[in-house]
Amino acid sequence: MNRRENIAHNIDKPLVIMYLLLMAMGWANIYSAAYDPEHANLFDRGREYGAQSVWICVSLLIGAGMLLVRGEFIRDLAYPVYGFVLVLLILVLLVGREVNGAKAWFGVGGFGIQPAEFSKFATALALSKYLSGLKTLKEVRSRVISAMLILAPVALIMLQPDTGTALVSGAFVLVLYREGLSGNILLIAIMAAILVVLSLIMKETVYQIPFTDHRLHGQYFLVFLIAVFSFLAFLFVRKFILKHQRKRIYAYLLIGFFGSAAFIGSVDQLIDHMPAHQQTRIRVLLGLEYDPRGYGYNVEQSKTAIGSGGLLGKGYLQGTFTKYKYVPMQSTDFIFCTVGEEWGFLGTTAVVLLFGALILRCIQISDRQRSRFTRIYAYCVASIFFLHLMINVGMAIGLAPVIGIPLPFFSYGGSSLIGFTVLLAILVRLDAERLVQLR
Repeated sequence: MNRRENIAHNIDKPLVIMYLLLMAMGWANIYSAAYDPEHANLFDRGREYGAQSVWICVSLLIGAGMLLVRGEFIRDLAYPVYGFVLVLLILVLLVGREVNGAKAWFGVGGFGIQPAEFSKFATALALSKYLSGLKTLKEVRSRVISAMLILAPVALIMLQPDTGTALVSGAFVLVLYREGLSGNILLIAIMAAILVVLSLIMKETVYQIPFTDHRLHGQYFLVFLIAVFSFLAFLFVRKFILKHQRKRIYAYLLIGFFGSAAFIGSVDQLIDHMPAHQQTRIRVLLGLEYDPRGYGYNVEQSKTAIGSGGLLGKGYLQGTFTKYKYVPMQSTDFIFCTVGEEWGFLGTTAVVLLFGALILRCIQISDRQRSRFTRIYAYCVASIFFLHLMINVGMAIGLAPVIGIPLPFFSYGGSSLIGFTVLLAILVRLDAERLVQLR
């Protein structure tokens, strides 16, 4: 058989090994987090670790099956798969089962399927299909369609509501940026986030204007500081920038100032429209509210558990916080605290580095593609894993709000495991055809 046609020979083995290693480590941690000495059998399906063993087998079968599907067929099915997942997201709102206040699950016997987890690879496929057919992303029409492809599942997921899964779609902004989206849009988004944080922190404080006896409430003082900065920038432009370039910069300064002022004024309304528990979590995260027995309890317990692990950890199945279930959701959203307590700083570092290696490998795979579709899809995969890692670990150590995002391959859950497996399996299959595929 010609080597160019030998797909099995071209499968990226380092990526597959990292996937299997992460999944095995995740299963071991779920066993520890949910351990019951009276039901110590790893395959006891009445326990989370036993149920996870079933999902691991299902994921491996689905992943192996995906490796048998031709890349051309995957590309042709990109839009139909995306449409099918949108239909599932609509159906779950109508006939789904409500869990923890979110109508996001289909009940299948004793198991549950969460279609929102499948929206990640479905959106990645559809976005890759659309962007690979474009010459440029500079046209307004192409940007609007790209945004619609990303936001359609987001809107349906928010109706459940599942804010955490919806926010993962922010990973696709990185993909658009890499494909030619102006960096100014990314900069505006970052500045908007900074203004939200500053506005909330400064809101309830009164500040004195320098060299005067006047005082302003926090948000008005923030607008005052932006006005001072804009004025200084105006003086700089007037003195050092060529005359024919000034008008454009002056326009940007005016738009920036009035836009920032209007945005700061709307922050309260944006926050007020959020559910009460999310408002509290944001306030706790920013240090504006101390709630160790309420919404801050999970994070406080998680940080204490991770800190108690020290350098080397307490040992496998020896974590006291884990053993006595002091951390809520310790086998799902807060599985990282189990890693920290039992494996210590070195263990958590190893896990983060392994995820980092997986993400970098996806980027390397992207860079070596001859097919634009595969290149874009690989970067989608890298971006999704990056955002999941950053937010989940950030939640566990108190640097991100608690929004219910799983740690890939570690958090208990069949839908999540299957979704991430399919995401990677498609990439492995497409990459294996890199020597013969040109589209």
